[in-house]
Amino acid sequence: MTGAGPEAGKDGDPSFPAAASAGDPQGTPAPPRGHRPWSAEWVLFGPYGLRAGWRIALYLPLALGLWATLATLARTAGVPQTFTTQTAVMLAAALLAGWAMLAWVDRRSPQALGLAADRAAAQDSAVGFGLGAGSLALAVGLLVVAGSARWVADDGSVAEYVAVLAQALGFFAVAAAMEEAVFRGYMFQALVQGIGPWPTALLTSALFAAAHLGNPNVGPIALANIGVAGVMLAVAYLRTRSLWFATALHLGWNWAMSALFDFPVSGLVRDTPLYDAVESGADWWSGGPFGPEGGLAATVAVLALTAWLRRTRALGESARMRALRPLVDDRLGERWS
Repeated sequence: MTGAGPEAGKDGDPSFPAAASAGDPQGTPAPPRGHRPWSAEWVLFGPYGLRAGWRIALYLPLALGLWATLATLARTAGVPQTFTTQTAVMLAAALLAGWAMLAWVDRRSPQALGLAADRAAAQDSAVGFGLGAGSLALAVGLLVVAGSARWVADDGSVAEYVAVLAQALGFFAVAAAMEEAVFRGYMFQALVQGIGPWPTALLTSALFAAAHLGNPNVGPIALANIGVAGVMLAVAYLRTRSLWFATALHLGWNWAMSALFDFPVSGLVRDTPLYDAVESGADWWSGGPFGPEGGLAATVAVLALTAWLRRTRALGESARMRALRPLVDDRLGERWS
């Protein structure tokens, strides 16, 4: 792995070098030249222009202001205040703020956030969805083998079943997109550029877990699993620079857990017609009323997927995304390995 990409020096003060030397395996940026330590310029600017902390300090009030404005407009327009519409407002605010920061502060295309409109978007989405659903199926398979999960017949029709699968896809798509825009979007990417991938992944994953503290029936294993899932999603983004991929992976996991296997998702219950899931055994293994994410079977599946994402050579940044110069490329180069 090399240091930052050759384009990094085009942003901010040209006196700041764009990358570490090719021999630096960590991609650590070289110190700024031309500014004395603890001078005003040194405090404000780093190797990649305005320091990440200052950019996040600009992003947060912008995102919160957009959230409040859009929520007010939605209420004034009489939009029903459902979970989905409120989540969609948060998603719009996070994306608009990230796009604005990239365009106005970082001088990059808004698509550099990770949502490039190219042919790779469809492939990233399909592969991510399959991996998310497949890893959840692995967790469920472990429960079945251990005798901790089975299904019994329930009321409903095939038409109702298909409708529920489709409705759940839309419901979880909005929720997954919002969480990825917040936790793996602009703030995450600016932090990676500023402090590196692993500190950023651990910090944002702890915040990701903390955001679920109010969920029903949450416990220590559930919170730990959500934190590990945050690391897994961070790795998914960093290997591809694609929020399409990370969002689809997130969506595939949640959709399969709820709609396909009829388990609670992070303590939230949605009913699937035709059959009901029945969990048994110790909650520390099955997850109990929180759903599989509250047990160690899910821990095994998430760790296995994280390890695969980290080591596989099947994933990488698309040529289109590379040309857009996402912020993390400055720090990590074209491929994170």
